[in-house]
Amino acid sequence: MDEKAIPTDTAGSTGSPGSPRSPDLSLSTHIKPQGRKPYDPTITFEEYFYYAQRTRQEEMALESPVVNWREIMIGKKKKEHDAGSEGPAAHPALQLTEENFATSANRLEISDGEWSNASRAFRTASWGACFYLITTDILGPYGVGFSLGTLGWGPGVALYTVFGFMAGYSGYLIWRVFCGIDSYEFPAKNYGDLGFRTWGTAARWVTNIFQALALLLLTGQVTIQFGENISQVSKFRLCYAVCPVLFVCAGFVLTQIRTLKSYGWVANLAVWLNLLVIFITMGVMANSPPNFPISKLGSAGSAVDLTTVTPDAAGNYPPIRHYGGLPPNGLVGSINGLLSGVLAYAGAQLFVEFLAEMRRPLDFLKAMWGAQFFLYSVYLIYGCYVYHFQGQYSFNPSYQGISPYNWQTAANMISLLGALIAAGLYGNIGIKVFYNNILLDLFSAPPLNTKTGKIIYASMVPVWWSIAFVIAAAIPDYFGFVSVISASTLLNLTYTMPPFFALGFDIQKNALLGDQSEGFNPATGPAVRYESTTKRWIRGFLSGGAFQVAINVWHVIYFLASLSMSGLGMYAAIQGLINAFKDNQLNSFSCQSPLNLNG
Repeated sequence: MDEKAIPTDTAGSTGSPGSPRSPDLSLSTHIKPQGRKPYDPTITFEEYFYYAQRTRQEEMALESPVVNWREIMIGKKKKEHDAGSEGPAAHPALQLTEENFATSANRLEISDGEWSNASRAFRTASWGACFYLITTDILGPYGVGFSLGTLGWGPGVALYTVFGFMAGYSGYLIWRVFCGIDSYEFPAKNYGDLGFRTWGTAARWVTNIFQALALLLLTGQVTIQFGENISQVSKFRLCYAVCPVLFVCAGFVLTQIRTLKSYGWVANLAVWLNLLVIFITMGVMANSPPNFPISKLGSAGSAVDLTTVTPDAAGNYPPIRHYGGLPPNGLVGSINGLLSGVLAYAGAQLFVEFLAEMRRPLDFLKAMWGAQFFLYSVYLIYGCYVYHFQGQYSFNPSYQGISPYNWQTAANMISLLGALIAAGLYGNIGIKVFYNNILLDLFSAPPLNTKTGKIIYASMVPVWWSIAFVIAAAIPDYFGFVSVISASTLLNLTYTMPPFFALGFDIQKNALLGDQSEGFNPATGPAVRYESTTKRWIRGFLSGGAFQVAINVWHVIYFLASLSMSGLGMYAAIQGLINAFKDNQLNSFSCQSPLNLNG
């Protein structure tokens, strides 16, 4: 990162009383980091930035965990003597307990070394583990054929390419801001921390609400989708209301895995399970017709032009067709198909949680870009293959669009295990967001790595899954539900917020007057600032050279364009739900499966 260092000799740079640039000493006073409240609004950007630079310098001296191809392919763990330096044993200062965090006075008794070591001990994940975690969210391929069917060859491939690259760029921005505000003294633990440290309390709460809602709805979406799997496997003999409940009960167990390092090895299994489903369905599609009877329930044709999947009087279905451009008279369906692409690249909202547990966050870009290229390749190759063989009958999810029951059952069960791991990851992160921002901040709960914190986390798991199931089960139209999630939360979390946070970070960083010793001094406490807040922000936006100013303007455009896309997506999602509710719909509290056309 090309960020200028903050001088440490700011104590005497207060300016003369008659100077037009008299310093504005912020409200931040000399209080040790461990004496601060979890989200103290008096901590300035300069203080976060100072400690972040110091932490990054220390991490540069750490040995980067070696990840070889064998580890990538089979997830083989390191031997104990190799991995031991990453665990708590490497920092034997102490295991902090609830008593250490009970009161502010107790927190002040924690030494600087103990405080920093507690943070270091929590950071154990390698970039290889992060690669597994990012690729765990590989639910996207199953909807790519459907999206291409609603968009056509040209727009579909182009938009998936653009969305994939921009999702990677957003991930880079998240990494860059994280490295500039995270430290051992003030660790950034979730997405909302980026908003808090760049724009303030309001941005933090908006981000946390969006993220918690997205993760809750994603957990519910996966629950309903794979409840349908179980129902289809049972040939609709099992009461449908029981099917998603079985998935939820399995989620109770899996989400008890608390640390992302441990989850990384489970995540590796999910990647290979999903790839196996992809290979199975590709082989079956090439040798059998689409699943015609269910095409009106969730195929591309049902989204853009229902007549293309409606049989004639003799029961013959229309031939497979493809579109080079956007299908005629199907704008709403095309936008909803595009929103499935947003869902495919929605993993950026989890990146801060991955970074927070990495031993060397500077290595994150290797995992992120590698995973991004892997996902993009899988999405486009598989999606084009599905659309080629099934055309307007391309179903979402694709493995339910194959006609042989035996192969359909195999794909359902294998994908069920992979989705359970992904849903467990959503639950893991979602519960941590709730814990760190509600229980820890508002109710003074102990940190999550204490004994009481672990007990509270374990007790929250069934509550989280139950709420997710009830919300998702109450919405009958699965396809419309996915569109609402994507437009309202996922699009903003992946494409709108990263440039917004990067803009705030760059403005405040470039507003520092290095030649006049602005910045933070840990010896004295107050951060030295010249001029008013408005003048500083204007100076920060226009500073850093022509290229940096152009980047600032680009981030403003990127932010506004993403907001506009979110509004357009919400319009299409709502219109789709209105159309869906014109017909009698089943919800998940019924014994009749929505996939059972003979019920």
